[in-house]
Amino acid sequence: MTGVKQLFPRASFVGFDHMLEELDRAARHANDHYPPHNIVKFGDTEYQIELAVAGFRKDEIEIEVHDRTLTVKGEHKNRGREYIHKGISAKKFHRTFRLSEYVKVHGADFQDGILAIELKVVLPEEKRPRKINIGYNEDNTHDRISNQDPQFLSESI
Repeated sequence: MTGVKQLFPRASFVGFDHMLEELDRAARHANDHYPPHNIVKFGDTEYQIELAVAGFRKDEIEIEVHDRTLTVKGEHKNRGREYIHKGISAKKFHRTFRLSEYVKVHGADFQDGILAIELKVVLPEEKRPRKINIGYNEDNTHDRISNQDPQFLSESI
């Protein structure tokens, strides 16, 4: 990215290209405020994005997830109305949210002018913490390791 002032000098970081691109992207979109939205956290693994989309119908809103980016688009269809005053925004929008590695979109609902998108953190089994029982072998959890005298890691064999 030449000619654009970057938030972080790339010459100082080696191997952090992906992270720096994410930070630059966030800085470029920091002033995107339409449509207004909330991000609500429920516990450690559930989130909800609420977008205020008054005046839009379900068929005028599109939600898509691709490559950990959640995109919400809205565009009014011409309804043939003649307005004397138009105070409710009808401009089209394109809003993106970058999702963490294990965040999945669980569903969406639309009610009373609020679009609610449910997100859940789904950790793969190998990333979840697990307890290790002392005195049991990982290959066969029902057998004791050995009936011989215990050997500690610091002892030489």
